[in-house]
Amino acid sequence: MRRRTAALALGTAAAMVLTGCSTMSPGESGTVTLNMVESLTNPARSDLLKELIADFEKQNPKTRVNLVSPPTEQADQKIQQMLQSGSGVDVLEVRDITVGPWSNNGWLYDMKKDLAGWKGWEALTDNTVQASEDGEGRTYFVPYGFYGLSLFHRTDLIEEAGFDKPPASWEELLEQASKIHDPSERRYGYAFRGGANAHSNATAAIEAYVADDIDPANGYLLKDGSTIFSAPGALDAMETYLKLFEEASPKSSVAWGYPEMVEGFSNGSTAFLLQDPEVIATVSESKSIQQDQWSTAPLMAGPSGKTVQPLATAGWGVADGSKNKAAAVKLVEFLSEGEASTAFTKKNSLVPILKSAAEDEFYRTGPWASYVTMTENPDRYLVVTQPRGVAWWAEWQQRADTDVQKMILGKLTPKELLAGWDAYWTEKWKK
Repeated sequence: MRRRTAALALGTAAAMVLTGCSTMSPGESGTVTLNMVESLTNPARSDLLKELIADFEKQNPKTRVNLVSPPTEQADQKIQQMLQSGSGVDVLEVRDITVGPWSNNGWLYDMKKDLAGWKGWEALTDNTVQASEDGEGRTYFVPYGFYGLSLFHRTDLIEEAGFDKPPASWEELLEQASKIHDPSERRYGYAFRGGANAHSNATAAIEAYVADDIDPANGYLLKDGSTIFSAPGALDAMETYLKLFEEASPKSSVAWGYPEMVEGFSNGSTAFLLQDPEVIATVSESKSIQQDQWSTAPLMAGPSGKTVQPLATAGWGVADGSKNKAAAVKLVEFLSEGEASTAFTKKNSLVPILKSAAEDEFYRTGPWASYVTMTENPDRYLVVTQPRGVAWWAEWQQRADTDVQKMILGKLTPKELLAGWDAYWTEKWKK
């Protein structure tokens, strides 16, 4: 899965001056000004948000919204500084990797009571409702969409290799990718992720192989309380995953991160890519492969025929230091409803939060159809919550990425890698 800090950063936004943005209370005119800060900034996204804000202001003439769009690379740091100061931000973008530390520091407002009578809940998918609450039942943000994995694949290469459908399991992926793989023709089976965020795809394989025993509330634990990395199925998963690199991936993919993986598929050199829905828009613009040469398929299953969809998410929340919480919550509600939500998810290639999307032709056809399939079959495509909000998540990512690269370079066996990961998480949770 692509690194979340760059999930939608397709361009570099101009730096915004964050000083002088203190929240304004109602003046003599009765007008309230809200400061809204986004995190995953890019110019097209900011323009869309401004359009949605303009619609909100038309419906709420006594409220003005000032959108602050810091460059993505520094956005979370800037937001944290504003939250620490207790002023300058009312509505903000909250992600699954920031909600933990920000709420623990008391910087986010629990909207639970404010949203108790909100009719918008009825229109949201079950995944959205569940993701809007933490383990204590508090609502620090309402998701605006989800990032979920699917298998991008070349339909023409699959057919030429003698297969009549895309792989439905990790074993089938290895089989098809290996058969298509031909370095002498500069044709490669799989766009392997060996660089930044390498651990995410490796973990996706492990979770699929232990799907029957996984704890849905904590995707890194089994139901018996041990880590997923300690399960026998985890070793089978990592051995299969390593074969994908050895038998079906370009050697240069030892260092591939998000840009290289997507480019490898978009330029026609690799047959399979495991990625988020935002890549649909990127591949659709490719000049190297035509629309009828590719599509997506649901995430591959493990031996049980089930798999685990580790949905990542982000959404809109309210700062605890806001002087205008009622107006801020109203903006969150607006962005999470109807046309505003639909426009945001479609134009940013996100898995939608509204139930109505299942009947939308946009999502039911073409490369989006695999996401509808997974949503409509929760018994096969299990949704779990990964512990992305823990304080050591960044430390874990760095360590795990290094270990995956060591494994594919032959410096670490799959068994050694898993033993290290099991020990790491067991020790962290003990503390």
